[in-house]
Amino acid sequence: MLNRKNKTRHLATIFLAVMGIGFLATIPIQNSIWGSILQGGFEAGLVGGLADWFAVTALFRHPLGIPIPHTALLPKNRNRIIAGIISMLENDWLTKESIRKKIDTINFTKKLFEIIYNELPSQAVQKSFLMISKHLIKIFDIKKFAPLLEKELKLRINDLDSKNYLPLLIDQISIRKYDEKVLDYILKEIDEWARKESTKYKLGGLAVDAVENIKADGFMQFALKSFSNLVNEEKLGNIIQSLILKGVASYSDPLNQNRQTLMIHINKKLQSIKSDEKIYEELNNFKSQLVDKWELQEKITDLLSQIQQKAYDFVEKPAFYDDYLLPLIKKGLEGIELNPEKVNVIETWIKNHIFSFVDKNHSKIGMLVKENLEKLDDKTLIDMVETNVGKDLQWIRVNGAVCGFLIGIVLVGIKALF
Repeated sequence: MLNRKNKTRHLATIFLAVMGIGFLATIPIQNSIWGSILQGGFEAGLVGGLADWFAVTALFRHPLGIPIPHTALLPKNRNRIIAGIISMLENDWLTKESIRKKIDTINFTKKLFEIIYNELPSQAVQKSFLMISKHLIKIFDIKKFAPLLEKELKLRINDLDSKNYLPLLIDQISIRKYDEKVLDYILKEIDEWARKESTKYKLGGLAVDAVENIKADGFMQFALKSFSNLVNEEKLGNIIQSLILKGVASYSDPLNQNRQTLMIHINKKLQSIKSDEKIYEELNNFKSQLVDKWELQEKITDLLSQIQQKAYDFVEKPAFYDDYLLPLIKKGLEGIELNPEKVNVIETWIKNHIFSFVDKNHSKIGMLVKENLEKLDDKTLIDMVETNVGKDLQWIRVNGAVCGFLIGIVLVGIKALF
């Protein structure tokens, strides 16, 4: 750009020199018609070139260093020019309204999604997400969260109503025949207990004590004493033991009538529990007391610590980002992208923040331009202007010389005719 400006300036100087040399060269032949015409053209071209040179030079500096009034316009009116530039930027070219209109034409959400989709597979983004994930897991305060989880868990347990679960439990007892299994277990335990030698002697001893302690008068007292003399602990124990074992054996038979009757009675009792409000009330009270005394915080803290460590180890696995986190992020983004309402909310949010930023900082555009321009001294500022527009200004000098030359010829020609 600087070379072009210098070439144009040299060209303008050459044209001006040609006009001056032409004027001097035509002085000896000025009395002839053609000499007079050419001299008039060169004279007008010289005047026009000098006038335009003066005008162009006066914009930037004093011509020939002479402080002629109304010259060096740019240095003298620097502040006014800067103020005008700022005013033009703020009020004409970059107004708030024009910026808003331009912002409204941009689909920020679409561009944002394009950037995200393009950057997600990159190593830098992957590294950042993994670093953030591990950092969040590491700073998670388990001790603060454990009491909240304990409280919430107890509230959920207290909200459980026994009426919704006890009938189901009773039905499962019947369906899975737990009542029969419990009876068989009790009979088995009784059978094992009754077969022991120690049990036989205990039962015999209890029977003898019972007979001896029976109070009776007359013949009954005589009969009891006679019976106690005939039997001892071993005999009575054998009799009672045999009766118990026979009873257990009979009730262990699924086809036994007494067993079936007992099972029907047990089943009726279980079904009657479903409508027993007192049982429900007792169960709920028992549950509440048990939950209140249940200390869970320490166990929850230990459990969360284990989960935290496992989560941290899981994030460090090579496949975590590609197989788990990346698909999750893409699924979430696709869900937002396919929902026009959500996209519109995001777009509105982005534009509102940009509008707010523009409103707050619009005046800083002029301040920024002013700060940058004020950093430049007069010479640098003049060089910048001349570098960018000096070429066209120098062509004014060329055009002034050429047009002056042509106009001078025309004027001298007209003068010659008259």
